[in-house]
Amino acid sequence: MDLKQLYTDMILEYNRDSRHRHELPDATCSEHGHNPSCGDDITLHLQVQDGRIEDLSYTGQGCAISQASTAMMIDLLQGKTLAEAQQLSDLFLRMITREVTDEAELDPLEDAMILQNISNMPSRVKCAVLAWRTLQAALQRQEQGE
Repeated sequence: MDLKQLYTDMILEYNRDSRHRHELPDATCSEHGHNPSCGDDITLHLQVQDGRIEDLSYTGQGCAISQASTAMMIDLLQGKTLAEAQQLSDLFLRMITREVTDEAELDPLEDAMILQNISNMPSRVKCAVLAWRTLQAALQRQEQGE
């Protein structure tokens, strides 16, 4: 199996993963994100306690890339501090815009690194970054105490 096929299989696997696709009754923050280009639509639900993401889920629908990216992000951020979540989100966005390409620097992104080549498909970039930009809006609201 070649590397490209492995990445495709991982994206499809994360797209089908429904562990984090649900309402979060004890959410302390929910943030809606929408990609008008293709109709991807998600709402992130965060349960934050003492500056740490205790739980994170999402609802909504979208293409395989947006759903896989969201699932990867949630796996990565469970239990992280808000500051760590912001750093990882910034790193992911810098990866997608090719500001960071060194794999050693990208290691903290774990499985989300497989989306690095999305930057070669401009029409799919918005799909991959939807959850991460929505997260950043949620983190900003948390920081402002909303």
